[in-house]
Amino acid sequence: MGASQTDKMTAPRFSKSVVANGPRDMLALWEVCSVVTSCLIAEWVVLSFVGRSKSIAAIPVTLSLGLIAFSYRERGETLKQIGFRLDNLMAAVRLLLLPTILAVVLIFIITWIFAGSDLLLRTPRPRFLFVPLWALFQQAILQGFINRRAQMVLGPGLRSILLVAIVFSLVHLPNLPLAGITLLGGLVWAAVYQREPNLFALALSHSIASIALALWLPPSLINSLRVGFKYFG
Repeated sequence: MGASQTDKMTAPRFSKSVVANGPRDMLALWEVCSVVTSCLIAEWVVLSFVGRSKSIAAIPVTLSLGLIAFSYRERGETLKQIGFRLDNLMAAVRLLLLPTILAVVLIFIITWIFAGSDLLLRTPRPRFLFVPLWALFQQAILQGFINRRAQMVLGPGLRSILLVAIVFSLVHLPNLPLAGITLLGGLVWAAVYQREPNLFALALSHSIASIALALWLPPSLINSLRVGFKYFG
């Protein structure tokens, strides 16, 4: 068996739904930077001036969503290509099953180390019902847009996966424990998306991890999941 055939058998299988467009690759990089900058502005700048008013913070977010929608339209990307699909749902779930279980176990162990005998499962709040929708929204932006654009610039594989994970971690600063957790989660979710682009499976995994964090980890350790300017308030 030739070396080229061996490489094809052993190399990771990534989705081929993302197609680079030559000079437009740099445009994809600008799109990523623009969306991430808008998120950081909402987290750090807007909230620092408007206090608890969330309506003003919606302005940069809305502009980002407009850019994303325009980009999808210009590039002719379909909902199925982005990851809103069911045909590969179980394949994506299988890839995510073990990492999600390990994440929950790790969260429990960390909680046990810091809480010890005071370990207490907090009562779920009604807002937890919206966690799956929020997770789906985040994964749609992170994977369906940023990951796809990262692949256009860097190609599928480790480099684009790292970029996605770093971006996800960056928007959770200055909460260092949460930034570290989201870096690890971002690596797993980005890698799975590149193999089986299914946003519903990713949102399910994201929801389970987020609820475990909110219910188990001591609020003092993760500062009640606050990020950006709200971290200090």
